[in-house]
Amino acid sequence: MSLTRANALRTIAATLLATSGTLAACTGHRAATPAPPLRILVYNIHAGTDAAQAPSLDRIAAVIRDAAADIVLLQEVDSVVQRTGGIDEVAVLDSLTGLHGVFGRSLDFQGGGYGIAVLSRWPIVADTVIRLPVFPPQERAGGSHEPRSALHVEIAAPDGRLHVINTHLDASRTDSARLQEIGEVLAAAAAVRASGARVLLGGDLNSTPESETQHRVRDAGWQDAWAVCHGTGDGFSYPDDSPRKRIDYLYLGPGERCRGAEVIETHASDHRPLLVLLER
Repeated sequence: MSLTRANALRTIAATLLATSGTLAACTGHRAATPAPPLRILVYNIHAGTDAAQAPSLDRIAAVIRDAAADIVLLQEVDSVVQRTGGIDEVAVLDSLTGLHGVFGRSLDFQGGGYGIAVLSRWPIVADTVIRLPVFPPQERAGGSHEPRSALHVEIAAPDGRLHVINTHLDASRTDSARLQEIGEVLAAAAAVRASGARVLLGGDLNSTPESETQHRVRDAGWQDAWAVCHGTGDGFSYPDDSPRKRIDYLYLGPGERCRGAEVIETHASDHRPLLVLLER
């Protein structure tokens, strides 16, 4: 073989080797691209009205769509209630967002039900309402009582089954009733977590971070997503026009990792929604 031909063959071999290395590097880079985050929204929707009591389900749905939410924890939801025109609000939101929804009835009200709900991009394969009784029963305006509940759903997410527990705690000035309610919620969440399942816990907890209620949740080993995810801003979500309280939360189990959190500016309800981005 001539020296010229040998040099040519060596040049071709080197080129192929370099190309192979570049392709391998590119392939490795593509494999390392992180999956899209799991987008969780916590939103008190004020019975589908804004702070001025104007119907706002279409605007609430737009907020959910614009946030590209995968899972939504809703509070203050009406189901065929007279004050909101007999509308099944979960069914309407399902239709407007393309998500799957389930309603958790906390009490009978005006011919229908009032409570909480969960929407999910993926099928909800099981749902259970957990009653949160307190003693003495909390008297509301006009001498009525407003029992609270939690909604536990199991979601067939593409990365594995995901459990979500959504609740709306008592709104009294003191923590007395909330501590009873959160005890029930934490017991239910602990039972699911003990099975090794992935669990998210959240909702409108009607208590600020320094409260005894919030200390109880953190002491039980749950991570405040706003702190863990280094949320942008102060996290205040209520009231919508000039937020001055952080009372809407998402709590994470051990080992969860996240990419960020924010409170979305909107006036579709009297609360602003909390958006958390979790690693899958």
